[in-house]
Amino acid sequence: MQRMFERDISESVIPEILKNNDVIESYPDDKPYPSFLVLGFDGSRPIHVVYAKDEENNPIVITVYEPDLTKWENDFKTRKTL
Repeated sequence: MQRMFERDISESVIPEILKNNDVIESYPDDKPYPSFLVLGFDGSRPIHVVYAKDEENNPIVITVYEPDLTKWENDFKTRKTL
């Protein structure tokens, strides 16, 4: 959570992003739970959230960040190839 605040991302946007998002990558082999990278928006600001779901389907937020255009295409869904 501290890193999220350092990145000036409000905790209040996370539930909405988790409800209304585009899954852009899945990590089915992650442990202890499979995880997902999703794209959502805080207004017009793109936000990536990596989260997992526990046995009861509760979300566990792993990290939250604003995608870097040096690493992501303008759609914020496609990684740039180096």
